Amino acid sequence: MSVRRLAEDNVQPAAFAFSRENSAWAKQAIKKYPKGREQSAVIPLLMRAQEQDGWVTKAAIEHVATMLDMPLIRVLEVATFYTQFQLKPVGTRAHIQVCGTTPCMLRGAEDLKKVCQHKIHHEQFHTNEAGTLSWEEVECLGACVNAPMVMVFKDTYEDLTPERLEEIIDAFEAGNGASVPVGPQIDRQFSAPQGELTSLNEGNGAAKPKRAAKSAAPEAASIPPPNAAKLVTHDEATSAAIKSPSKVKTTKAVEKATSVKKPKE
Repeated sequence: MSVRRLAEDNVQPAAFAFSRENSAWAKQAIKKYPKGREQSAVIPLLMRAQEQDGWVTKAAIEHVATMLDMPLIRVLEVATFYTQFQLKPVGTRAHIQVCGTTPCMLRGAEDLKKVCQHKIHHEQFHTNEAGTLSWEEVECLGACVNAPMVMVFKDTYEDLTPERLEEIIDAFEAGNGASVPVGPQIDRQFSAPQGELTSLNEGNGAAKPKRAAKSAAPEAASIPPPNAAKLVTHDEATSAAIKSPSKVKTTKAVEKATSVKKPKE
């Protein structure tokens, strides 16, 4: 695992404070946990700080530690461990996360990365010249069926081509990211098949698929039974020479079950 460090001091803001709305939200988030367990809110509070400023600053980490009466080193451990926290400035209009795990890689993630390198910056975790866009490669984002895909903030854009990703990047750069439809970028609903349904479509007005004509098969009587599954054993109990059930054993068993012992005089 790569080492994750805080951004350099020259880009760190001098102070951090939640907005009035986020401060009220943070207080309610802390109350969700039992008394003495308030520090469990560290991840939600750090995420809220990131959503407010775009990344987790050193001042934000210190602020959260103070709010939770938590040692600063413990909050640092959380912030530097989870890759969901951005420890350096990201694009102010979009930070694009390109999924590079196997399904997306097989369906063109490398081409999507090239688009980001061309339109944003050759290296990930670097902003463009205007500071409005940035990108990174991440692990699975959970939309493998619709690969390849990217995530911008909390929204996913799936079934991408390099050309479509260029259009999405241009829209965010122009400040029109909200106009881009989220989810699949092709003719499909969520993870359903592209176009019309191809299975489980009976009863929905769809024509039943024609079944292939059965090929002529030889009569069953002409096919000898296989010997592969036959039990092979020399145990007396399974010997073919012994007829089962044995009348002698059955008679003795019935007599034993029906006999009543006479009490001793």
